[in-house]
Amino acid sequence: MTSIKRFSPLDLLSLNLTNLDPLTENYDLSFYLEYLTKWPSLFSAVKDRDAGITGYIMGKVEEQHPSMRHSEHYTPWHGHITVLTVAPAWRRLGQARRLTEKLEQGSDNNKAWFVDLYVRASNKVAVDMYKGMGYSVFRRVVSYYSDDPSGMSESGEDAFDMRKPCSRDKKLKYVRDKGEDFLVSPADVS
Repeated sequence: MTSIKRFSPLDLLSLNLTNLDPLTENYDLSFYLEYLTKWPSLFSAVKDRDAGITGYIMGKVEEQHPSMRHSEHYTPWHGHITVLTVAPAWRRLGQARRLTEKLEQGSDNNKAWFVDLYVRASNKVAVDMYKGMGYSVFRRVVSYYSDDPSGMSESGEDAFDMRKPCSRDKKLKYVRDKGEDFLVSPADVS
């Protein structure tokens, strides 16, 4: 039996099932604690009664500096998925969807315009999963990742900036058709 709960500091000691997976990015302790203290309602875990934590999501709400407001790359107040991971043995059970829905609800409660995330352009499984949850590619960030596991590029791998509108964005201002073809540099999204 699994349940979703708010992440706690002690949960940091129980991430082996998720963080030993090669697809999961690992961070230092201070990074996790920063999210836990600044955005506790956007940091949740799926806990299995017997196995412990089998998945988690870390998110935040943010906007770019007001000086960017006149730039075509400006991102207003929005939710952001920093990490979403589910242990391999617990994938395809709907845990990622449940975690994402919880973060989306928290972003909506914070009056965000949309929720976004970055995913490797080559990660078809993840891209398709997010599309199935209502996300679409807003833009392609060229050489966003410093490495390219496929070996196809020496300058790094592209990322898709994927977005899902929140209820505040009734006119779908922050959704774009054919976002895969809208190329930007990493400097445009920082």
